[in-house]
Amino acid sequence: MARTREFDTEAAVGRAMELFWRRGYEATSVRDLTRHLGIGQGSLYAAFGDKDGLYRAALEHYRTTLAADALRSLEEGADARSAIRAMLVERVRIAVEDDGRGCLVVNAACERLPEDAATRRAVRGMQDAGRDALAEVLRVAAERGEIATRHDPHTLAAFLVTFLNGLLVSSKITSDVRALEPLVEVALAVLD
Repeated sequence: MARTREFDTEAAVGRAMELFWRRGYEATSVRDLTRHLGIGQGSLYAAFGDKDGLYRAALEHYRTTLAADALRSLEEGADARSAIRAMLVERVRIAVEDDGRGCLVVNAACERLPEDAATRRAVRGMQDAGRDALAEVLRVAAERGEIATRHDPHTLAAFLVTFLNGLLVSSKITSDVRALEPLVEVALAVLD
């Protein structure tokens, strides 16, 4: 008879996400994970297959929580410029927490690509979703006359995602929101 799982897998994935985010994939051993999650190695393998499976689950958890929150905040913003500014500054604020841990997705790209195809797919999916959401916000803003129409919304969105990625890498070096916020204003000047 199969044993029932004795731990909350969703909570375990959330805790694993935090550990991977703080330490990175390579620096996090299975032993670190089992200790941090308070589960046995057999339970980890039974629930997630292996460390890679748990890492993919952690990236998916990030996508459905923090990344989804960022997209929601973009869509609910009063005007495009304010919504984009708020989203960029909030992403930086989260990245500088815990001594500049950065962004889990950008960290994953820097650490795991190009070799890890599964991580590439996860990162690309999140980047594409962010770019598409930004493009739609920018398209509507251009139609309303809130922003200049000299640039294609998809190109502007791709620029803003690229800028954000660079800003998130910079947040690992300079973990001071006040030093990074003025850069957001410079990036937003492309909307004029």
